[in-house]
Amino acid sequence: MNTDKKTPNTKLQAPEKHQAPNSKPCNLRRRSNAWNSPGVCWLEFGVWCLKFGAWCLVFGVWCLIFGVWTVGAQESWQSALEKMPLEASFAQLNRTNCVAVMLRAFQSNQTVRGLVFMPGATDEFYMFRRAKAGLTNPVPSLLDAVIALTNQTLIRATFRPPLLLLHTDEDPVEPIIQIEHEPTAEKLQHARFVPHVLYNDRDWDFIQPVLWQKLKLDFHPWRYTQDSWHFYRHSFAGWNLSGWEALQAVAAAGKSRFTVRKGSVVFECDTRIRAVPKLEAFPK
Repeated sequence: MNTDKKTPNTKLQAPEKHQAPNSKPCNLRRRSNAWNSPGVCWLEFGVWCLKFGAWCLVFGVWCLIFGVWTVGAQESWQSALEKMPLEASFAQLNRTNCVAVMLRAFQSNQTVRGLVFMPGATDEFYMFRRAKAGLTNPVPSLLDAVIALTNQTLIRATFRPPLLLLHTDEDPVEPIIQIEHEPTAEKLQHARFVPHVLYNDRDWDFIQPVLWQKLKLDFHPWRYTQDSWHFYRHSFAGWNLSGWEALQAVAAAGKSRFTVRKGSVVFECDTRIRAVPKLEAFPK
């Protein structure tokens, strides 16, 4: 029995070198007569190209690993909210404290830039008056509050980066946005809204002039007009929102849709209903 078998080499092997047609003069300095051969010169140049290609491949793999590392380092929305303590210890979240406490607890972070209560969620507190969630953690975080609401009420949480939407089954979480003028839409994407915003139960007449002042566009309907009477009131908090993200937050909080036109943005009611809310007993 032959015991001198060599262990297979698992290292990557360079492919066989092949001569390529000389389509370009060689600029390498001549060292001997052998260097006069265009084929040899091209072969040497080809080997250098192969090595350079291998380096590019290694560099490409490094870029891929670096990219994976960057994505892997991106914090989840749950981890981000876990670091945000509620301002005080509450045994129960209800219509008297929940929205205000959670919006104030929302802090600046790299993952979630907006916390939005959609109309279905606020209706559970203020219209149906049935949303109540107990907190067992003696030092609760914003994540504890979200978990309590989603486990003990009809409120659900959906993360549409960079906005965390608190909603019920009746709320359409997919926005309706129509772009009729691309340069205006691009301007909104690069514009910066206020560094920190907190709107708790604010109507369109309060928000419209802020949008107009900060984003330098016309926003319709104008405040105090009949077209805005049917908009829902807005409850959301945001940090470092772009102009585009701010419009998405306003639309989600007010259950509205918007159209981007040249120099203006038009908001309208979103009449979609995903599900009819269940009313087990008339609110007292």
